[in-house]
Amino acid sequence: MTPPRYPRDMIGYGAHPPDPRWPAPDSSGSAKIAVQIVLNYEEGGENATLHGDAGSEAFLSEIVGAASWPGQRHWNMESIYEYGARAGFWRLHRLFTEMGIPLTVYGVATALARSPEQVAAMKDAGWEIASHGLRWIEYKDFPRQDEAAHMAEAVALHTEVTGERPLGWYTGRCSMNTVSLASEEGGFAYVADSYADDLPYWHREGERSQLIVPYTLDANDMRFATPQGFNSGDQFFAYLKDSFDALYAEGKAGRAKMMSVGLHCRLVGRPGRVQGLKKFLEYAAAHQGVWFARRIDIARHWAQHFPASDSGGVPPSQMRKDEFVEAFGGVFEHSPWVAKRAYKIELGAAHDTAEGLHNAMARAFRTASEDERLGVLTAHPDLAGKLAQAKRLTASSTDEQASAGLDALTDQERATFEMLNADYTAKFGFPFIIAVKDNTKASILDAFRRRIGHDRPTEFAEACRQVERIARLRLEAMLGDAG
Repeated sequence: MTPPRYPRDMIGYGAHPPDPRWPAPDSSGSAKIAVQIVLNYEEGGENATLHGDAGSEAFLSEIVGAASWPGQRHWNMESIYEYGARAGFWRLHRLFTEMGIPLTVYGVATALARSPEQVAAMKDAGWEIASHGLRWIEYKDFPRQDEAAHMAEAVALHTEVTGERPLGWYTGRCSMNTVSLASEEGGFAYVADSYADDLPYWHREGERSQLIVPYTLDANDMRFATPQGFNSGDQFFAYLKDSFDALYAEGKAGRAKMMSVGLHCRLVGRPGRVQGLKKFLEYAAAHQGVWFARRIDIARHWAQHFPASDSGGVPPSQMRKDEFVEAFGGVFEHSPWVAKRAYKIELGAAHDTAEGLHNAMARAFRTASEDERLGVLTAHPDLAGKLAQAKRLTASSTDEQASAGLDALTDQERATFEMLNADYTAKFGFPFIIAVKDNTKASILDAFRRRIGHDRPTEFAEACRQVERIARLRLEAMLGDAG
């Protein structure tokens, strides 16, 4: 039986994210940043008794802290949403088309159906229209089958209204089932219900890999409608500018990322806020190497240059116990019990790297009894000893000793090692252990002479540290990373 496994991925790309090689919009080489603007079109898809809901909308409006009115229409709330469709949309449409900056629309299907002129303007501008679900409502308590039915209906209605099926999906007010359902639907080039990274990434769902293009809730005008959010366009501009500057600097250093900006017609479409957005767009556009892209463009670029790898084998955290022990039972010399105990730890994606798996195995080793750890130490062979001469070392030990030239000693060097091995083992009761891949013949002899002067507790601790270091180097060789 497989112990509980942690389903969240807390490592991602780790310390070494890939270079996305964003397309260059000018002669500056690869773009240093991809700036992606989303315009959420929700007006006409929000909660309202007119739409068959139990009460009025209470989220993301000028009425901060609003509560739903059960069984009643809310005139003020409805008119605020109407502003987004009637005025805010067109103000933003003029801004982006005049500047020639493309964007992605997250369109709620029922909202799009109630706004044919806005849909025509989106299409004429060449904007991508992704799906923002059937309704702009909360899905956290929806049964899985009901959410799936809404998703299917959203795709069908979206296709009717726009003439094309959506290639991107973002629910926003999603459930724990949303990404799984969107992946299973099978027709989306990307799903955006994630805030987990500054780069796209692949999410494994059953037998299928689904591309995730993460979104943002911080560089988002929704914070005009939340406590401790933005109070003015200047605050919005300052936050967007700081975000851009940080990511642009990373891009100049060879670590380019994606910057997402989230907008709403009824929020930043107000005249007192839109100038902050305009200032940011002008600021970003004045830099070289900025790729303003639709999300579908980013998804296609990523799929082309970083396709899903479904042939990399089973990651350690997902192996059966027998597979795990077979693969990693020899990492701690002749001590498969370390792998067996590590397997019982709550493993997850963070343990599928050399660093992560080493941490799990070291935990199992460190919490073992002193006698058990002594057993690991005594399982290690003498350096350049009789087992090496008889070619009876494990493959790992053979390679490691050869890497420091211990397989090609002079007679005098061999005699020195044999004398030191005998003296060390007689004093401590276990062989001298050192990560030979970190050392040379000379440094190993220096450490031998220095460490033989330790007391036993000090040397036992040092030998255990060296065992852990050897295990780390072996895992790096097996898993192909040194992060």
